Amino acid sequence: MKIIEKEKARTLRKQGKSINQIIKETGLTKSSVSVWVRDIMLTKVQKEKLSERGRSVESIEKRRISRLFNENKKRQIIIDEAKKDFTSISWEQLKLIGIILYLGEGGKTNRNMVRLSNSDPLVIKIMIKFFREICKVPDSKFRASIHTFQHANILETEKYWSKISGIPRSQFFKTYIKPSAASLQKRSTLPFGTFDIYVCDTKLFLTITGWIEKIKDLVIENPK
Repeated sequence: MKIIEKEKARTLRKQGKSINQIIKETGLTKSSVSVWVRDIMLTKVQKEKLSERGRSVESIEKRRISRLFNENKKRQIIIDEAKKDFTSISWEQLKLIGIILYLGEGGKTNRNMVRLSNSDPLVIKIMIKFFREICKVPDSKFRASIHTFQHANILETEKYWSKISGIPRSQFFKTYIKPSAASLQKRSTLPFGTFDIYVCDTKLFLTITGWIEKIKDLVIENPK
């Protein structure tokens, strides 16, 4: 098998192919190709073509990098300008942010429990701040759970979410591991799975429900 691969590499080299081209076409390792073709001398014309191609590839790559840099620079200017719209977040603004996030991500069926699930650590941090500072939830009332996948390191995942949320691991329910084949596709997109915050408090659930209903009234029924 190695003889066939070696002859293939040598044939391509004699045709004037570069080491990288041979590797790309054959799937061989650079170390093997380099050894197998090192005694083959390229003609002057072949060397010139490789040199021209190298400069062409390098030029294209430089233009691509420059274009990306300029695009990112323009995007960052817009982002930095938008940041100037806020200098701080007031108590009322934090309250509104938390209510809207709960409207989109929170549980609304279990009237005895406030629950929010998300995979974004920023959302979790905001909601923990909302629950603590706006809703005055004591640390001892928080509970949490994790839904993750078979590839996950459970201990590291629990430590990660405990650090993000500030909820001790001793207040976590047992981590749920999803066994389905579909979970394999989410290894890179959800490396730490999703995190659920729980607060067993009927009054708080009803209070948040009331806030949401009032906001709906103000926005939809009384847009002015």
